[in-house]
Amino acid sequence: MRLAWLSLLACSISALLAAAPAAAGERTPKPVIERAAPGTQCVEPAAYMRRHHMDLLKHQRDDTVHGGIRGAKHSLKGCIACHASVQSQSVAKQETNFCVSCHSYAAVKIDCFGCHTAQPQALVRKGKP
Repeated sequence: MRLAWLSLLACSISALLAAAPAAAGERTPKPVIERAAPGTQCVEPAAYMRRHHMDLLKHQRDDTVHGGIRGAKHSLKGCIACHASVQSQSVAKQETNFCVSCHSYAAVKIDCFGCHTAQPQALVRKGKP
């Protein structure tokens, strides 16, 4: 009986010691996100956008495809125009780009850019890569 208690105690202590670094504040690193264009204000507060951006994009997609409504407040084109990286000129080309950084962190596949460009419209018109 005593051996069983000692064994249980040893397992408990080793489990607590293994969890100690996480309890001390060492967490999974947050995604590195490049800032939006300087001097711009997002269409909604950041916390709201983090939580609801996909719902807003789906709603806008339905309005655009079924209702022909373009250029609304929550358009994908508007997001790309503000959030494209200065270095890559894209929101989905490099690991630190706006969309890729969070989607990689959350292990969520981005399927927008199979059809849509990940570059601001001004660059697409000029024919830049």
